[in-house]
Amino acid sequence: MKLQRRLRGLYAITPDAGDSAALFAKVSAALEGGIALLQYRRKTTEAEMRRVEAIELAKLCRQRGVPFIVNDDARLAAEAGADGVHVGRDDDSVSGCRRTLPGKIVGASCYDRMELAEAAVRQGADYVAFGSVFASPTKPAAVRAPLELLAQARRLGVPVAAIGGITLDNAPQAIAAGADLLAVLSDLFDAPDIAQRARQYVKLFA
Repeated sequence: MKLQRRLRGLYAITPDAGDSAALFAKVSAALEGGIALLQYRRKTTEAEMRRVEAIELAKLCRQRGVPFIVNDDARLAAEAGADGVHVGRDDDSVSGCRRTLPGKIVGASCYDRMELAEAAVRQGADYVAFGSVFASPTKPAAVRAPLELLAQARRLGVPVAAIGGITLDNAPQAIAAGADLLAVLSDLFDAPDIAQRARQYVKLFA
C-alpha cells in the first residue's frame, strides 16, 4: 500500500508547553530536518487555541509534504485538514475515526498488548504504536513494552511505531527490533538544534 510505504522514519510529537509562536518555530525546524510525520499533541491548551494551532501546523506540514496527524481528536483533524489521527484505548475507535476521516491515516496506541494491535488492524489502522519502549521522561509511569513486540507486530502487515524514551543512543535498538517509525518528543524538541537532531535521526534509517 502506497500510504503505508511512506510511513517510515522520524515521527515527531509536539511538546505540550510553550506558546504558539515557539511551537511553530520548533516544528518548522523539525520539518527542515526531515521528519517523516508530525503529530500534534497538546493536552493543556484550550480548544480554540488547539484549533488555531492545528490549522497552522497542517499548513506548515503541507508545504513540506509531511503527513500531519492529530492526537486523540478526529473532529479536530477533519477541521484542520490534517492527514490523519492517532488514537489510544480511551479515545474514539479506529473504525469510528475511519468514518470521520475517510481515506486518511489512522494510527493506534497499543501499549504493551499485541491483542490491541491485532484489533486495531482488523478495524483498518494504518500503523500501530507500542511503548513505552524505554523509560520515558514525558510519561514516567507509562507501561513498558518489550522491544520483542516490535518484531512480533511486523506480521500484522502495517508499519510499527516505537514510542517512549527514545534517544539517539537507543534508537538503533528500536529500529533493529523492527520499528518503522520512531515517535520522539523530548530528545527532538529539547535539542539545542532541532533541525540537526532530526537529521541525525533520519540518518539512522538510511
